[in-house]
Amino acid sequence: MSLKDRLAREIALTGPMTVADYVVRCLHDPQDGYYATRPAIGATGDFITAPMVSQMFGELIGLWAVELWRRLGAPERVRLVEVGPGDGTLMADALRAARLDPDFLHAVDLVLIEPSPPLRAAQARMLADSDAHPRWVSALDRIETDAPVILIANEVLDCLPARQFVRTEEGWAERRIGVDDDGGLTFGLVKITGGFRRPAFDVEPGQTIEISEQQAAFGRDLGALVKSAGGAALLIDYGRAKPGAGDTLQALRRHRKVDPLEAPGEADLTQWTDFPTVLEAAVHADADVTGCQDQGEFLRRLGIEHRAAALKAGRPDAAATIDRQLERLVDEAQMGALFKVCALFSPRSLTVPGFED
Repeated sequence: MSLKDRLAREIALTGPMTVADYVVRCLHDPQDGYYATRPAIGATGDFITAPMVSQMFGELIGLWAVELWRRLGAPERVRLVEVGPGDGTLMADALRAARLDPDFLHAVDLVLIEPSPPLRAAQARMLADSDAHPRWVSALDRIETDAPVILIANEVLDCLPARQFVRTEEGWAERRIGVDDDGGLTFGLVKITGGFRRPAFDVEPGQTIEISEQQAAFGRDLGALVKSAGGAALLIDYGRAKPGAGDTLQALRRHRKVDPLEAPGEADLTQWTDFPTVLEAAVHADADVTGCQDQGEFLRRLGIEHRAAALKAGRPDAAATIDRQLERLVDEAQMGALFKVCALFSPRSLTVPGFED
């Protein structure tokens, strides 16, 4: 029985399912979930991430980590953590760039947080010959706090789902997934009868807001980790830098948007990151935070244009390709403005590279 059929049976028995619960089942169902069984990343897969666009992305993140380590006083031991490392490309490129400072690599304890067995295997293959040997843990609360943490989370928060609420002429309702007369999955509205935390911004009738308990919990747990261990966490994702309304649920299959209800478990489902909620939760955990900036601005501050020029000088035949890669990462019409970057850090006196005033 397919995941779609199992979900339809479950909904028929127990009632409409929240969008957040549906996304979790589609991504992580042990038998048929997308990340649990068939993640397809890259040009020939369903979607592509910034590290796969160009080696420059991961290299700059690696140099960012080295500079942060220096600003922490170059401790003899530092825990380099990546959450959701994909196929390991970002970390492989980062560690290669970090060879510029062998003392940093000697200090690194490399930890990866990855729930997907297929992706863990891909990461192990990618990092088999790297300068640091990875180990895997299941969650943020499994990270030891006896050394400073330098954490990277690129395109992770968009996989943490949100419930959806719609303001109607009669009041607020939750958008849920039900079953139609033909046994297929369909969206519908369920009137809210109990307490509901209304947004602090204006919402017009017909508009949707998204509330993610998982994203808030991630911000809280990450803030607590950074506060306890010291160090910083870099968050890069597409999402909102300011509170606002909007239905952002999307499904990607072979680089095309498809109906999220069409084939559960066979497409990647995402929703925008609610950065204000994540950062607020981190502050409540007593961590300090930066504001958000566009990915293009952040990469320029790290020197991506100089790195592109160096690559072109060494490979003149690839100059046009490198220019296209650079444009995709920093141009406002592509990833440059859609993706936002922010950081959590401790102690308060720490200046995070790329966020200097």
